[in-house]
Amino acid sequence: MVTPRSHRSAALALATAVASLAALAVPFHAVAAPAAPAGAADAKAALPAVTPRAETPALHDDEAGGDADADDPAIWRDTANPDRSLVIATGKQGGLRVYDLAAREVQSLPAPAAPGPDHAPGRYNNVDLVHGLRLSSGKADLAVTSDRGTDRLRFYRIDNSRPGAPLTDVTAPSAPPVFSADQQEIDDQRTAYGLATWTDKATGRSYALVSRRERTSIALLELTPAADGKVDYRKVRTLDLPADFRLPDGTSWTPCGEPGELPQVEGMVVDPADGTLYAGQEDVGIWRLRADLTGTPKLIDKVREYGVPGTYDEETEECAPGTDPGYGGKRVTADVEGLTLLTEKDGDGYLLASSQGDNTFAAYDREVSDANEYEGGFRVTAASATLDGSEECDGAAVLNEPLGSRFPNGLLVVQDGHDAPGDSERPSTNFKFVDLGKVMDALDD
Repeated sequence: MVTPRSHRSAALALATAVASLAALAVPFHAVAAPAAPAGAADAKAALPAVTPRAETPALHDDEAGGDADADDPAIWRDTANPDRSLVIATGKQGGLRVYDLAAREVQSLPAPAAPGPDHAPGRYNNVDLVHGLRLSSGKADLAVTSDRGTDRLRFYRIDNSRPGAPLTDVTAPSAPPVFSADQQEIDDQRTAYGLATWTDKATGRSYALVSRRERTSIALLELTPAADGKVDYRKVRTLDLPADFRLPDGTSWTPCGEPGELPQVEGMVVDPADGTLYAGQEDVGIWRLRADLTGTPKLIDKVREYGVPGTYDEETEECAPGTDPGYGGKRVTADVEGLTLLTEKDGDGYLLASSQGDNTFAAYDREVSDANEYEGGFRVTAASATLDGSEECDGAAVLNEPLGSRFPNGLLVVQDGHDAPGDSERPSTNFKFVDLGKVMDALDD
């Protein structure tokens, strides 16, 4: 769902992608925009298109729909019966949804209620998986979610032997806020936002990397067993990415936003082979850093709008972009979202990123030794009049493993921020299931 911040990002995207305006199927306030850089629209049009095979039922971010808003998926493979694998996805205030490979809903789990009448309710933002975590009740696969509403992580044990209810909440009651000191700070909602999990091959310990809404902070949390098969965590360290940047002309630039709002991170993924964390700072670009949050982060690609000055308008709640100085990248349009890792058995693979501002996906070489060079991109477009593609994609997940008869080549799941056709009077979002073989063919072209 498009938040006011996403509207501002769409406005900045307009500055460099005017020719692709029709693809941004979201309302926005008019802004004065310079001409798009030459070739930007042509580059998008030249990208190959792939079509989804299935889609989940629409979620609606209104009272009748339970304030549910599709955001981020994860793919859990049932090794005993891959046909019964699951897609686990967040619905923000609507909680967590579990789907089978036909994109049918298997289970719906609510987010926690607000602790009091003046407090924020639970709001599940991102989800990732941990495999074989040792609990007091034995090893288990877990779905881990960032609860933006309560500034906490929540954990769900996955047990596919339970028909209709494969997930069970195993969050320890003592699980603390990730960033906030008290309930008042939680209600300010500068809380747990983006999420990626990581198991350190050297120690076997499992962690969650969690970003903070409207801030540049990332926290490293170690996951720990608690009594009765529950899961808790402790903070190891935090790291702050830059909020302002020195441009080649010697000036300083900060992405435009509401007063007091810093350029946040949401999409994150860790390469399990070497513990490399990739983090998408939405209005800036993609960072590469160590998952243990030591060392120096490196910006491996910039959004097209990097360096574009903007003036925030309190009345319209939009950023009016100024003249583009030409310091931005050429592959992704803000916001950069939905990072996911496509691994291959020979060690090759791709880092995939959602280029939310122009409804495309960018692929980078997984290998750090190759400087994560750009390898190509693709679009997810409509398969038919009733099965549309993906627009304004927030989250994505990929698994390069055979998933039974439906997806023998693996699966890519992407969020669709504007599900169509649908009720034009209601906000509609869902998830698209794409045959990974089609994606690989597109990237090989």
